[in-house]
Amino acid sequence: MTVSSEHGGSRIGGSILVVGAETEEFAPALQVLDSLADTTLVPADEALVTLTRLDADVLVVDERDRALLADAALLRPALVRIVLRSADGVANGLDADTVVVPRPIDTAALRAVCTVALRCANARRQARDLESQNHRLRGVGLEAMSFTPDELDELDCYEGILTQTAGMRRALSLLRKVEGNDTTVLIHGETGTGKELVAQAIHAHSRAPRGRFVAVNLGAISDQLRESELFGNVRGALPGATENRAGLFVEANGGCIFLDEVGDASPALQVALLRVLEEGVITPVGSDRPRRVDVRVIAGTNRNLDELVHQGVFRRDLYYRLNVFPIELPPLRHRPDDVFPLAKHFLAQASFAMGRKPPEISREARVALEAYHWEGNVRELRNVMERAASARAASSSPPTCRWPPTATCGLHPAATRRRRSSSPRAAPS
Repeated sequence: MTVSSEHGGSRIGGSILVVGAETEEFAPALQVLDSLADTTLVPADEALVTLTRLDADVLVVDERDRALLADAALLRPALVRIVLRSADGVANGLDADTVVVPRPIDTAALRAVCTVALRCANARRQARDLESQNHRLRGVGLEAMSFTPDELDELDCYEGILTQTAGMRRALSLLRKVEGNDTTVLIHGETGTGKELVAQAIHAHSRAPRGRFVAVNLGAISDQLRESELFGNVRGALPGATENRAGLFVEANGGCIFLDEVGDASPALQVALLRVLEEGVITPVGSDRPRRVDVRVIAGTNRNLDELVHQGVFRRDLYYRLNVFPIELPPLRHRPDDVFPLAKHFLAQASFAMGRKPPEISREARVALEAYHWEGNVRELRNVMERAASARAASSSPPTCRWPPTATCGLHPAATRRRRSSSPRAAPS
């Protein structure tokens, strides 16, 4: 149940979860708590399920339910945990981070502890919001300083993604269609095309943009560690596992997880991912206790999953669950009109980070950039421009990039000409 309140005007704000029953002893405490924040009262057997969907700042439990504290801490690491304990109560199972309030319930002490906890939680939220706003404003500022008004008119800008080509505009159109919902998205694209940036943009316009965004590249983790990394493990389940570990799905609870290179998932991991998508449940390695999570899943791949399904390498049912809303990102070699705007943008980013005004890019350098094949896609272009900014910062020559990228950035003319005349290669793994 959610306790109603007549104290909305003086509330601190936030959320409190109380585990127990609506008894005479609890009534005054509930009134005090609800005067501070939204307060929800649930029985012990519903506490963990409630925590998966409620972003609570404070948890209040009776000492007989203290066994919930460890799992609650895994689900919500920032949660302030309060135990109501009688004078002759047992302290077993309480860690140093648990706050003890004596029983009979000292409402003044309870109010004081919750007030501090709620104010700290609000400060953390405000700091995250300011950081997000600053990040967006920095992006807008860089775009305004990197381009002329006419150039900006031609660019489609979306959460740091810049384009003026038809293929990428189609991708941005799809991103706008998925705004405001939690549909599972599968992003197809070669390595370096910006799949994680697109996933972040999707999360920024989701129903829970303040939730955590957690990204993991499954191709960069060994088969033995993938399940532990994603779903956590109990102490002793793996060599060197000296303590319980929550895992990335718990870290992303209430937010979004981006599973890049999902085509590299092992058969066992595919089964576990399917269970998360269908039931919202994970089981830590070495545990027989499933745990419910509320996480939006966005996946990315540079492989043809449909082909892997026909080869029997990838589960058909998992593919259907992931491919609810597919988005295709074109490689940079198919976006020639985007090369120069992106180069200017990355050069400005790198230059401003060094405290310098970005140099102009000479016509010769632009021709070389646009002629290059960019097998590494946008990531390679960004690295090249960062290297160019570093080279320019170390130089005493005038602030114009007349360097041939062939010399400064490792773009060799012969290779450039040969690649331009050849047909596009298959997507890199």
